[in-house]
Amino acid sequence: MNSKRILIIGASGQIGSELSLKLRVLYGNENVVASDIKKGGKELMASGPFEIMDATDEEGIANLVEKYEITDVYLMAAMLSATGEKMPMKAWDLNMDSLFIVLNLAKEKKINKVFWPSSIAVFGPSTPKQNTPQTTIMEPTTVYGMSKQTGERWCEYYFRKFGVDVRSIRYPGIISYKTLPGGGTTDYAIEIFHEAIKSGNYTSFLSEDTALPMMFMDDAIKATIDIMEAPKEKVKIRSSYNLSAISFTPKELAEAIKAELPEFEITYNPDFRQEIADSWPSSINDTSAREDWGWKHTYDLQKLTQAMLEGLKD
Repeated sequence: MNSKRILIIGASGQIGSELSLKLRVLYGNENVVASDIKKGGKELMASGPFEIMDATDEEGIANLVEKYEITDVYLMAAMLSATGEKMPMKAWDLNMDSLFIVLNLAKEKKINKVFWPSSIAVFGPSTPKQNTPQTTIMEPTTVYGMSKQTGERWCEYYFRKFGVDVRSIRYPGIISYKTLPGGGTTDYAIEIFHEAIKSGNYTSFLSEDTALPMMFMDDAIKATIDIMEAPKEKVKIRSSYNLSAISFTPKELAEAIKAELPEFEITYNPDFRQEIADSWPSSINDTSAREDWGWKHTYDLQKLTQAMLEGLKD
């Protein structure tokens, strides 16, 4: 009998949707409750319990936890970087209020374990860009980054003060063919594949030499579940772990696509997202995650490119 009962908040989003399905495979459909403010895809809706829920509805979330006897919460709801810049206060309220609701449920011993994603957006222009260390200067310039940095401090505070078992990783750009991008600065790396197949050309909103840390979705899901499965004593950092797989530029990605689709062409027309990307690291040092709880990535640039093109063609 599986004693784990999982609630995913933000289950219809880019990561939430694929994470929910993977958790259902691992723990049984009926033990993984998906929730979001909007309905999810067909497979998500059909495979197990789904509840329409606003991530900032304190009473509603407390009721779900009680109704389903939830033990673990994955809080995946957030307003991302590019969208957040258009609605700063709304982004701040969603990203912070939802976190406090879940941390307080854990503090009150109503749930056992919390996963909360941070992001490379916690870093800023003053952060060392190459091989960014786990502990370093963080002066984020976006509302999304500010909310994630603040969230990291609160996670560690709740762990130290109240013993809340909260676990977090700083996601790089996430690439997937199953769901559309969610309004982030790294979205070009998903759009480019859609356009490569549809029209054979793409105009990048970032300049050709903008290197950013990226990761294939399967690796991101694996890391999320790995850190939640790790023995408590192995999770030594309670703010958030650096997490890395690969780093590349739009030009390098275009060349990898050309190797598979020789006709493909790319042009560059940087927009407001360029400034956001310029404030982020170009590569990440994730030694702590690899040493503490055994993190390993599977997908390099070539493998990721092939998986994306095959997945989208299907």
